[in-house]
Amino acid sequence: MTSEELSRQVIEQLRAQGRQAFWAGGCVRDRLLGVPAKDYDVATDALPEDLLRLFPDAIQVGVQFGVVLVRQAGAEVEVATFRTDHDYRDGRRPENVSFTRSPEEDVQRRDFTINGILCDPVDGRYLDFVGGRNDLEARIIRAIGNPDERFAEDKLRMLRAVRFAARLGFAIEAETLKSIQRHAREIQQISMERIRDEISRILTEGGARRGFELLDETGLLQVILPEIKALQGVEQSPQHHPEGDVWTHTMIMLSKLENPALTLALGTLLHDVGKPATFQRAPDRIRFNGHVEVGMKMAEAICQRLRYSRDQTEQAVTLVANHMRFMHLPDMRESTLKKFLRMERFDEHLELHRLDCLGSHGKLRFYEMARQRLEDLPEEQLRPPRLLSGDDLIEAGYEPGPRFQEILSDVEDAQLEGRLSGRDQALLYVRARYPKEGEKPS
Repeated sequence: MTSEELSRQVIEQLRAQGRQAFWAGGCVRDRLLGVPAKDYDVATDALPEDLLRLFPDAIQVGVQFGVVLVRQAGAEVEVATFRTDHDYRDGRRPENVSFTRSPEEDVQRRDFTINGILCDPVDGRYLDFVGGRNDLEARIIRAIGNPDERFAEDKLRMLRAVRFAARLGFAIEAETLKSIQRHAREIQQISMERIRDEISRILTEGGARRGFELLDETGLLQVILPEIKALQGVEQSPQHHPEGDVWTHTMIMLSKLENPALTLALGTLLHDVGKPATFQRAPDRIRFNGHVEVGMKMAEAICQRLRYSRDQTEQAVTLVANHMRFMHLPDMRESTLKKFLRMERFDEHLELHRLDCLGSHGKLRFYEMARQRLEDLPEEQLRPPRLLSGDDLIEAGYEPGPRFQEILSDVEDAQLEGRLSGRDQALLYVRARYPKEGEKPS
């Protein structure tokens, strides 16, 4: 069962009880835009206790606010009682609510006009009390009522305005934009987890470049990600970066993201974050000595500040750490090359390099070289079974210790370069190069 099918059943059951019930929020907006809706939410005049009687298995996700979650056959639908909200004190949620029978009153508490349209799926009728359909046609993000009041109720709405505008390709209405600019610093009242989730959506839902340009225009970028704001005006060598400064380069790369993994999007955003701190105008050209190492530390700090998971943080930092290595492909030893190509999630490294090139000089020589080597190398050559283990070294009479890692790494390099092909040959190689204590090299 789909969310849409379940929502229709819920509405039919509510109507059978003499209740009003409509589709509400993003599902209505998406249907009017002609795009598939992910989730279907229902708004009704039925009180929470009525909902729990009618749907006894419903989950009370926010029953004090009149919200229950109905689940059936793998689908789920959020059902909310019409309400008005009162006394926002934490910039996130109301202290108390009043339930109402009026769908028009309920809509007034919502964030943007395009999300304030109700739909009757039975007869296809739309209830639009706030001009949402006109704003959809005009491609505008407009706060319902007074934007200062809407953003005071939930500061996160400022980021949501940016996300919707970026993803849909809409403009933010002038008064709504001015209100965000006035209140941008108040976004700090919101938890980092909620901010992180909006940043992640801006990066991955489409329109990432537009999203970050709007974050800058609204003043939110300086508050949330001052390290990205600092990319602006940082010159680069025209020979390698004819497109302009580090900000422009990064924005071009964001514009070329297509349904990216979050970690790739983070790597794209952060790959040159170390450049402002390492900028040098040398006699021959502009240099950024050590920008990768500085960028790794900064990327880790940013991801941790935004509460990304350990895995997400490690992958983002790894992308930053390796994004300059492709230029060394022609000079890499065979063992180094194979280890590079078999890195975990190498597809993200490869795509980041492609974006890096397309966001600057446009030359894809090293990208194509890496792709060709990946295509040419069979799996057994890229990841051959190890010839020796630590147990093999102990059996051969070596004392366990830090030297084991050096020995095994050397053996693996020789294997990857085709100089060793069997266990006995590897043991002879080790005995010749790594004499035991008291032995002379053979």
